[in-house]
Amino acid sequence: EVQLVESGGGLVQPGGSLRLSCVASGFTFSLYAMGWVRQAPGKGLEWVSGISNGGGSPTYADSVKGRFTISRDNAKNTLYLQMNSLKPEDTAVYYCAKAKWYPAVGADEYDYWGQGTQVTASS
Repeated sequence: EVQLVESGGGLVQPGGSLRLSCVASGFTFSLYAMGWVRQAPGKGLEWVSGISNGGGSPTYADSVKGRFTISRDNAKNTLYLQMNSLKPEDTAVYYCAKAKWYPAVGADEYDYWGQGTQVTASS
């Protein structure tokens, strides 16, 4: 059974940083591209970032480019999202997701999701 468990969310002031983690199990992590998708209050799903199975060629939504960095550690079956210079508009539930293929730049290109972790950027 595929399981994705996120952690690291929380409340941070605008301009602050957070690092999200996602531990994967139930599949061969190193064979699949992964990504992060978010959902702000009252809005639809928004793809944030993706990374290939080997960790190269990361992709980012324009809204987070230059501020967020995606990475992975295949030895630990873990995906990360380093978020810097957070803005109030980054407030959302962030989901770790397994990609159907790569590049995967839309929420519908992911087939398994974690339970999500809340990120709130507010003063």
